Amino acid sequence: MQHGSDAAEKPRALVVDDEKQVADAYALRLEGVCDVDTAYSGGEALSAVEERDMDVVLLDRHMPGMSGDEVLSELDERDYYGRVIMVTAIDPSFDVLEMPFDDYLCKPIEREGVRAAVRQQCSVLGYETLGEYFSVESKRAVLEAELPPAELEDNERYQGLGERATTLERRARRVLEDPDPLFDRFETVEREGR
Repeated sequence: MQHGSDAAEKPRALVVDDEKQVADAYALRLEGVCDVDTAYSGGEALSAVEERDMDVVLLDRHMPGMSGDEVLSELDERDYYGRVIMVTAIDPSFDVLEMPFDDYLCKPIEREGVRAAVRQQCSVLGYETLGEYFSVESKRAVLEAELPPAELEDNERYQGLGERATTLERRARRVLEDPDPLFDRFETVEREGR
């Protein structure tokens, strides 16, 4: 599966399970779909997310020390910008209604099931990221059409938009299967007002 114009850069997933064999097995199932890291505790998971942009976190609920529910809560508090799939042997109950995850898979999960879930969450993240990118780029385009270049160069907020747009575009291209037509369509919109 190719992602974006740079086929070498794939979506990034983190598999979190205190049972090393289980985490490693899920990592193997995701080979070819994304770049996979593993973490064997809640603390390791939070460190991994802090160190590297993870697009999808596959998170076991039942772990000693810091549970998956606690990791999920901490990710939410840190405004984690990605998708979370709970992958667990715990049967869901009404408590899941209050939990900020994006998908819930009950173990055992077949290879194609976990691959499909990760692909789906990458697509959702990609479109969310694309929407934010388009919002940032439309602001930049209207300012560039209406203000002189010297004024733009002196404005820190405008310069920050450029950096944000670059980050968002890179991520959208990484997680979406065929983003080029979406980016091309955006470029065809006329924004000059005068």
